[in-house]
Amino acid sequence: MEKFNDIIEKIEKLTVVELSDLVKALEEKFDVSASVAVASGGGVTGDAEAAEKTSWNVLLKAAGDQKINVIKIIKEAAGVGLKEAKNIADGAPKVVKENLKKEEAEELKKKLEEVGATVELQ
Repeated sequence: MEKFNDIIEKIEKLTVVELSDLVKALEEKFDVSASVAVASGGGVTGDAEAAEKTSWNVLLKAAGDQKINVIKIIKEAAGVGLKEAKNIADGAPKVVKENLKKEEAEELKKKLEEVGATVELQ
């Protein structure tokens, strides 16, 4: 797999927003969906999956009317710059933060919903 080391090193340097854009570009270029591969592996029912789940992603589905406040929360929570936080808010649905403990994910979801955002835990 040495032939992919250069590509992997470049991907490692990408921000979350850039990585999300790369995934979208690859999906469009090759007419595939990254989510299909993830969803098809396992055959676990929804209830059992939720019970076993140890890490959660916070998905911003819509920024809502108070987008500036949503951007501030995204910037703080995700540790990104203002531009990246705005790109996440503008590009909804997008993952704000990944691999959180359930309590942390619920807290971030609550903060975002308090300022009018539509949020889903995955």
